[in-house]
Amino acid sequence: MTCAIIDDEPLAADLLASYARKTPFLELSGIYNSAIEAMRVLRTKPVDLIFLDIQMPELSGLEFATILPTQTMVVFTTAFDRYAVESYKVNAIDYLLKPISYETFLHAANKALKTYETQQNIITASKPQERFIYVKSEYKLVRIFLDDILYIEGLKDYVQIHLDTPQKKVLCLMNMKTLEDYLPQPEFMRVHRSFIVHMPKADTIDRLRIVFGDNYIPISESYKDVVQQYINEHTLI
Repeated sequence: MTCAIIDDEPLAADLLASYARKTPFLELSGIYNSAIEAMRVLRTKPVDLIFLDIQMPELSGLEFATILPTQTMVVFTTAFDRYAVESYKVNAIDYLLKPISYETFLHAANKALKTYETQQNIITASKPQERFIYVKSEYKLVRIFLDDILYIEGLKDYVQIHLDTPQKKVLCLMNMKTLEDYLPQPEFMRVHRSFIVHMPKADTIDRLRIVFGDNYIPISESYKDVVQQYINEHTLI
């Protein structure tokens, strides 16, 4: 989590900088002695969190906070308690009174970290997942949607991808390990040296075989335990 410190008192700024440097999840990107100075840099190089003094010449911390991007978090640092109400009107993460101990600083930083992690989870969840791959088959790149894959069969230097589409299968020059490492697990599970199965597509599991219509995929002894664990997690009795 990147952070900056803005304080017109050099000693106070240096103390907060020392706290930031010894906090493992913080990366200090800059120390500024005025909001005007910080504004010139942070406009093009924004940070996740700002430790911001309130009483500063030209532009106060409260005024500066109102022009920051909404995702930028602010922890106010001040010698005066009378601005506490105003600070929460701009959605400050915390309000620290000087002199500030490392314990107090760390508590505020941790609050910011929780907010940051929530923001990142929301961003990740909102991104569309790429549910397809391109494979080289007969000198062409063929797009295959992961949801269309039934199972993958290893054939020496080639793999054959069996599909739940009219195309039925695609033969490509690739090794099983490359595909196994790329495909999401345990959705795609190695069940045999020569087979990777798209488990949600399996019609029936019969002892040591996975059934796809008329095709039977063997489960080898070396993969039996991990397959059984997956089956147990998805079985209602």
